[in-house]
Amino acid sequence: MNRSIKVRGLLLLAALAAALLAGNAAAESLQQAWDTALSVDRGLKASRESSAAAASLLEAAKSARLPNVALEAGYTALGETPAAKVDFFGQMPLAQKGSAAYRAMATLPLYTGGRIERGIDAATAGMEAARLGESADAQNLKLRVADAYVSVLRAGRMLKVAESHVTSLQAHARDVGNLHEQGMVAKSDLLSVRVALADANQRKLQVANGLDLARAAYNRLLGRPLDQPVSLDDLAPEATQAQFPVLTERALAQRSELAALARQIEALRHQAAAVRGETAPQVALSGGYGYQENRYQVHPGQWMVTLGAKWNLFDGGVAGHRASAVERQVAALTEQRDELASIIALQVRQTWLDVEETRKRLIVTQSAIAQAEENLLVARDRYANGLSTHTEVLDAETLRTGSESNHANALSDAALAGLRLKRATGEL
Repeated sequence: MNRSIKVRGLLLLAALAAALLAGNAAAESLQQAWDTALSVDRGLKASRESSAAAASLLEAAKSARLPNVALEAGYTALGETPAAKVDFFGQMPLAQKGSAAYRAMATLPLYTGGRIERGIDAATAGMEAARLGESADAQNLKLRVADAYVSVLRAGRMLKVAESHVTSLQAHARDVGNLHEQGMVAKSDLLSVRVALADANQRKLQVANGLDLARAAYNRLLGRPLDQPVSLDDLAPEATQAQFPVLTERALAQRSELAALARQIEALRHQAAAVRGETAPQVALSGGYGYQENRYQVHPGQWMVTLGAKWNLFDGGVAGHRASAVERQVAALTEQRDELASIIALQVRQTWLDVEETRKRLIVTQSAIAQAEENLLVARDRYANGLSTHTEVLDAETLRTGSESNHANALSDAALAGLRLKRATGEL
């Protein structure tokens, strides 16, 4: 019975190991890569902290409307006892030479000329700008991950092309070797194909190294060990039917960067209004309890309520210059926003043209592969029958490899162009 339990345990472990291997072997999609990167990227975490800081600043601005409660305490030692001159009696003491005092006061602002309200509005716009900046950072991260994802796919396709090139040359080298043994071709043909095969193997090693580097860069973005195995789903190009004017309009309406600048401009305008509000009358209600130790006073402790107003009629122009400086910043950000809108329109135009170009390249390169393969078969047949030279076979193989490389690059470029267009329109 113990033996049966052990066998069952081993079978269970084997099944679990198989399930884990199957899970590890599952190809990763681009969406899964995005989800992982968005959860581990340090730059995005920093953006989230900036958004949280902006939210705290908003709460601080709102708290300015609440009463301010303060406690004060101290002990005073005087050089002489305070006293008053009294006719016929000399001096009469008014307070102790040494005394303790404390006070508890609460102050509530009633009117600040819009300073607090505009400060809250500025903080609200600043928080919205920070969150929009976080959204833009997330989209930039997704585009970097997509670029690394496509780079891995591209390197994998190029490795397959290199392996196909080596396999084709190996087969041709065997044919040339057989023909040389039969005395039908010169030794120079055999040497030439061996040199070509060596070059192909060298190229294969370089491409394999590039694939390892692409995988390491991809793993870094996802916060994984650089040497972790990578298996990715293929990525098909995304077709778009929208025309350039429509895409540009969508980009200008949806790009987080433009919206963030608009919120920053709004925040600065409110900030300028808050600064100008400092020159308006400031009205506050304060009240509390104060105690001054004094044995000569009938009531050393007093409750008090004060309705106070302060109006700074002239400050040398400090507030006005500060508000003017903020308004200049508004003008500067407005120019930056207009410049960014022009850059975004150019990005949309460029990525839209890239999508159109890669779509046409796919059609051309796909047909070229079939023609190049047929050309290679014809060249080999002619060479085997002594109707062409060995150079023609190598040239045909080079054309075939080139056409496959072009198609592999076109596939990768088309997928990446579609993703870049979505980023340019703010839809990634």
